[in-house]
Amino acid sequence: MSIRSSIANIVSRVVITGLDTAKKCQMVGVKMLAGSLKENVEHLESYGFTSAPQNGAEAVILFPGGDRSHGVVLAVGDRRYRLKGLKQGEVAIYTDEGDSIVLKRGNVIEMSTGELKVTATKKIGLTAPDIELNATNKAAMNTPLVDMSGSAKAAEDMSDGKGTMAAIREVYDDHDHVDSTGGTTKKPGQLMG
Repeated sequence: MSIRSSIANIVSRVVITGLDTAKKCQMVGVKMLAGSLKENVEHLESYGFTSAPQNGAEAVILFPGGDRSHGVVLAVGDRRYRLKGLKQGEVAIYTDEGDSIVLKRGNVIEMSTGELKVTATKKIGLTAPDIELNATNKAAMNTPLVDMSGSAKAAEDMSDGKGTMAAIREVYDDHDHVDSTGGTTKKPGQLMG
């Protein structure tokens, strides 16, 4: 093979045709521009990041020394699902289903998904001057204890297993003491609980 052919064969564009994520190094099948197919091509990914590209995604393949018998896929992109409209400097992670995490300008991180699950084996800490939670149906906590260092405020009524704060106030506001002897009052005629 001539030097010119070797140089021309070093880099090429390919289309992903298959995927094997079970091995230490992810392997992909590719279709070359001329239509030839290659299987079990190594896909080198950046440390700490991995993805399972869809068939039809585009990639850049490198053939060290121009030898097309052993290629390495270096980068995979999929224009069908790529997020559009990012501003310069913004970074995003996304899927073909529309899930995304966008690191936006102005120190804002925006997440969009159908369901968000977070599992931590030790602790989750949220620290901010203000934290706002918006739920259109309800917010549920399954925990044996809710411990707050400050006050609790509710725009509506609060309840527990025995009643509501409104009912307690109603009993308290309307209770009476029967004092027939002029001495110590008796227990209220109505009990709060």
